Amino acid sequence: MTEPTIRIACRNLSKSYFDLAEGKEIVAITNFSLDIYDREFVTVLGPSGCGKTTFLNIVAGFEQPSGGSITLDGRPIPGPGPDRGIVFQEYALFPWLTVEQNVAYGLLERGLPKEAVRKQVAHWLQLVGLSGFERRYPHELSGGMRQRVALIRVLANDPSILLMDEPFAAVDAQTRAVLQRELERLWSQTHKTVLFVTHSVEEAIFLGDRVVVMTARPGRVKDIILVDLPRPRDPTSNEFNAYRRHATRLIEDEVKGEDA
Repeated sequence: MTEPTIRIACRNLSKSYFDLAEGKEIVAITNFSLDIYDREFVTVLGPSGCGKTTFLNIVAGFEQPSGGSITLDGRPIPGPGPDRGIVFQEYALFPWLTVEQNVAYGLLERGLPKEAVRKQVAHWLQLVGLSGFERRYPHELSGGMRQRVALIRVLANDPSILLMDEPFAAVDAQTRAVLQRELERLWSQTHKTVLFVTHSVEEAIFLGDRVVVMTARPGRVKDIILVDLPRPRDPTSNEFNAYRRHATRLIEDEVKGEDA
């Protein structure tokens, strides 16, 4: 059996910065080691302020580590690149462009022919149920629809790695559940490697092949939970709830440690 390919490799990664408000050096993450494999869906969970987003920003190339090493396909990460697409909590859409123009923006910037762009945009809008909304502006859409546009705008540019920083946190619970299933379906079709940061234990277990649970700041890997459940997953099942209880206990232990 072929060994899975490691896409992202972290070894004893650390990141610190000077906090002007507190007037001191803050260690965000330390001794952080993790491998993420090709086509894997990895969710990252931990207490507030544990360094989840800091880690994602290092993978994205927005920040450089203070120590240790991180490689992408065996090479150091010098900065942002087209191989990594990022979806943020905020929709990050251009309000002056229509849905069609937002999705087409990156494709046109890459110099693709207009007819090819038109077909690509139509394909992605159809895939997420937004055909017919091409000429709407972001303010005319619901929160869930805006986040779908933000997601397919990234996917249309075909990055091999998808980085997601709490992308569904700003929508209501019902919409969040729909978007989770939508993302799972798109992932199964596109075979992207996904790194997904969340505060939600249920979301982490519903989506992740593995759930990386971080310690309180400075963030380290406390535990890695292999979620051995068939997809699509049933959040009401006894098996799902056993994973939820385990992950919740891990997080609660860290929060109690902070308060002690």
